[in-house]
Amino acid sequence: MCRLTLAQQPDTTFDPLITKMRAESHRVLPVSFYARRTLTVARDLLGKHLVREISGTTRTGRIVEVEAYVGPHDRACHAYKGRTKRTEVLFRSPGLAYVYLIYGMYHCLNVVTEQLDYPAAVLIRAVEDETGLIDGPGRVCRAYGIDLTLNYHDLTTGQKLWLEDRGKRPPRSQIGSFPRIGVDYAGKWAARPWRFRIASVRQKIRKPQVAP
Repeated sequence: MCRLTLAQQPDTTFDPLITKMRAESHRVLPVSFYARRTLTVARDLLGKHLVREISGTTRTGRIVEVEAYVGPHDRACHAYKGRTKRTEVLFRSPGLAYVYLIYGMYHCLNVVTEQLDYPAAVLIRAVEDETGLIDGPGRVCRAYGIDLTLNYHDLTTGQKLWLEDRGKRPPRSQIGSFPRIGVDYAGKWAARPWRFRIASVRQKIRKPQVAP
């Protein structure tokens, strides 16, 4: 059998078809994805990819755990205490990033959901990437260089920070639902099973990190 040498092999680097296939398999999540019921968005985020671009380099991780915070009546949600300078972003358009600081040292990344003037969001709690499992929202932000400068960032632009659909999603049978972490102050709302995790991903023992 005749084989092409490296010099003879076709260069597909700029092949329009290859570029199109890559673009379709790495689709940036649009506003319409976030503009739905928060619990639906939370489940659908599992298996999607968190992408961070800094100085021309890109880091990507598969989302394996999230938590949902739903509206002004959810006592575990920051917006339960009203519309403030800190929570204003939750009342804005779906698809924005809500980044806040806890304990004066850990950042947490949330994606705003539902509709304008209805405060709801999903917290990104854990991702898997080439380094292994990054478990805990503070650890995720530290690993991906996410801080307060990205608060209000539009996640649908495909720039700096965004989420992608790469065509693979875990079966519904592999998604576990659990009480949210670090929100005991919310009373009965703390027991709502609004934390979702891909069941096959081993969970590490960790300290609670307060969510929105």
